[in-house]
Amino acid sequence: MSAAPQSTCPLCAGDGGLVLVRTPRFRVLRVQGDDAALHPAFYRLIWNEHVAEFSDLSAADRVACMEGVARIERVLREQLAPTKINLASLGNMVPHLHWHVIARFEGDAHFPAPIWAAPRREALALRQPLAEVDQAMVAAFGAA
Repeated sequence: MSAAPQSTCPLCAGDGGLVLVRTPRFRVLRVQGDDAALHPAFYRLIWNEHVAEFSDLSAADRVACMEGVARIERVLREQLAPTKINLASLGNMVPHLHWHVIARFEGDAHFPAPIWAAPRREALALRQPLAEVDQAMVAAFGAA
């Protein structure tokens, strides 16, 4: 299902973060700003067309979308060895299909609660520079 870009949609009007990969169907980015301050290994897959729900996609597009999410998860697991990966597609605030892929660590600011809960402690610093993770992310999609 194709939909025209919406001028009031922040994911139609802008990239939504530091774009690492652009494909004909979606883009992959690292989140920046307040969310990244507490959870630096926070990535998103954002569908290029303005659709609100996963079921709005064709079968082939659903496969491509979830393969993209799986690649992001795989890179984060290989590069950072997190305690857990959180996946979320909410859309309550921004009804444009996008997936949050977040590396979580014991002792991070919210663990084990969701990242949108009140922080429990100070943010942890990552052991590996995010530039290296970003390079691995680009390489993973370049090998598609």
